[in-house]
Amino acid sequence: MADAVIVVALLLTAASATAAVATRDPARQALVLAVLGLLLGVVFTVLQAPDVGLSQLAVGSALTPLLIMLSVRKVKRRGKQDDT
Repeated sequence: MADAVIVVALLLTAASATAAVATRDPARQALVLAVLGLLLGVVFTVLQAPDVGLSQLAVGSALTPLLIMLSVRKVKRRGKQDDT
């Protein structure tokens, strides 16, 4: 039973990582990256590393996508100022 959960978690993680690479829009990439961070946190928890899983949840699914979204927003705003 535990092996099946690990396999499913790893397959979902691989699919999410592939989706993150295949997505072209940076804002959507950040959202897919948040899902990837969440799935990696689940994988770490399933593999009995809950401390690493909690760190991954904080950094991989919250902080990194937030910083990417803020960067994309600033670049878009700066691009609009240059056009005017």
